[in-house]
Amino acid sequence: MDCSECGNRPATVYFTKITNGSKTEMHLCEVCAKEKGELLGTTPNGFSINSLLAGILNFESQGIPVSAPQTLRCNTCGLTFNQFSQIGRFGCSDCYQAFEPRLDPLLRRIHGGTTHTGKIPARSGGVIQKRREIDQLRHQLNDRIQKEKFEEAASLRDQIRALESELGGSPNVSE
Repeated sequence: MDCSECGNRPATVYFTKITNGSKTEMHLCEVCAKEKGELLGTTPNGFSINSLLAGILNFESQGIPVSAPQTLRCNTCGLTFNQFSQIGRFGCSDCYQAFEPRLDPLLRRIHGGTTHTGKIPARSGGVIQKRREIDQLRHQLNDRIQKEKFEEAASLRDQIRALESELGGSPNVSE
């Protein structure tokens, strides 16, 4: 495919821009893309994954209260949260714990939650979903017992038993 701007060179840069539901595609050669200033990462104000991550991590501008980036530092590798937001990578595995207060809201915004659910295979999906539901119900059951809401706990216990019998397992919920 030739460049949609000059028509002389083959297009090597492809842009798809969606604005208010309207889709615009551009197929540019490298020279025209540089002239337009839209070649990723080659212009002084160019876009990069690091700037995207830095923008996502900039919670202060969105009114989300967090501690100052300079105060969060990994004790193992010495990486600060500010440095992480610039380079987009952790320095070590301990950075997850060191930056946890800032990562929780970030993961919720990007993924909608902080629990990895993964993909469920079609063949065994029903079993896996029922097991997850049983786990959630058990968590709710323990919560109701601690709050001494025994009628609700009994109802949850019965739901767990019904799901376990569908799976062919023996109920192991105490009465």
